[in-house]
Amino acid sequence: MTSIKIKFRPSSVDGKEGGLYFQVIHNRMVRQLNTDYKVFSNEWDAEAETVIVNGIRYNTLCSISDCLKWDAARLEKVVRMLETERRRYSADDVITMFHRQTKEASLFNFMHGVIAQLKQLGRDRTSETYTATLKSFMAFREDQDVPLDGLSSDMMLLYEAFLKTRGVSMNTISFYMRILRAVYNRAVEKELTPQNKPFRHVYTGVDKTVKRAIPIKAVKALKDLDLSMRPTLDYARDMFLFSFYTRGMSFVDMAYLKKSDLKNGILTYRRRKTGQQLTIKWEKCMGEIVEKYQENETGYLLPIIKKSDNERRQYDNALHLVNYRLKDLSTILKLQRPLTMYVARHSWASAAKAKNIPLSVISEGMGHDSEVTTQIYLASLETSVVDKANKMILGLLENKPHGLKMKDER
Repeated sequence: MTSIKIKFRPSSVDGKEGGLYFQVIHNRMVRQLNTDYKVFSNEWDAEAETVIVNGIRYNTLCSISDCLKWDAARLEKVVRMLETERRRYSADDVITMFHRQTKEASLFNFMHGVIAQLKQLGRDRTSETYTATLKSFMAFREDQDVPLDGLSSDMMLLYEAFLKTRGVSMNTISFYMRILRAVYNRAVEKELTPQNKPFRHVYTGVDKTVKRAIPIKAVKALKDLDLSMRPTLDYARDMFLFSFYTRGMSFVDMAYLKKSDLKNGILTYRRRKTGQQLTIKWEKCMGEIVEKYQENETGYLLPIIKKSDNERRQYDNALHLVNYRLKDLSTILKLQRPLTMYVARHSWASAAKAKNIPLSVISEGMGHDSEVTTQIYLASLETSVVDKANKMILGLLENKPHGLKMKDER
């Protein structure tokens, strides 16, 4: 028989918290399993071996109490597994197996592994969003890890409340929850935890956001600005227009376009976010932008990544610069909302909708269900249908208004 008890070790310093540890006894062999949990002597019930939850440390004590229950349950599970194997084992074996399983089946460790795998697959942007989500959840947990089977509906509701009190928008809350749910479901698939449906009561939808698109006349005004003496603004404008010309291509996909992706008048690329392959008929306006930056000597089509090292940093810096300059262009054009590269994506969808292009060609645009859903609609059609729709939209930019002249950049 194996006995598992929780013990309290008072601090040698008066007024300091004492430590909690598990005592594992098997065949008269006694071993200690230390924990990071600390409580004051008046917060521990030695007879019941439980934390006394009250006072100003209520939330902290609740968390410690839950963690002790999870750890005790996991220790008991280890003992049952060893006994099922019907082999001789020691108290040391119990502790060793507990440590191994805890490392494999804790949320923080498992999620770090998922993030590392995403980076290996070249999905840098996705790995960054997973990292941001983990950082947020770790702040909620005050860096205290949690076993995967310890994730509960109550915990997720507390996390949601934590985010709300910090003014986080509902869409961002949903974003974090959906990433955590994806990680949890992956752990379920690997049989690291049973499916306890911890996300069933938290918000995982998408709120309608402020419209990001600008009208086609604003795109035309941007296109016809004379920026010949303001190269940094000219570059930002060109990147925005290239995205618009290519059906709202995302900046990260633009950055990694290769010269070899353009063959026989067809641009073929694979979305870094979804892995989906898309093809676009090459139009004259696209070529004019590429020809404008012939000094780019890399294998990339556009002058975003210009060197072979630190490609991700070059992309991040370029995106920051372009979005910063687009705000300047928003002021020049007296737009109500600032331009960003993402606005180009929304604007193409908005222009398509305004021309009554069928929903099957461009679903509700970039604000309907999700970006992935939109791309699935696009990919399911004959390429020629989408190219025809794009040509129609680009044709709206041909009726040139009076050009807006800019003075020399000072």
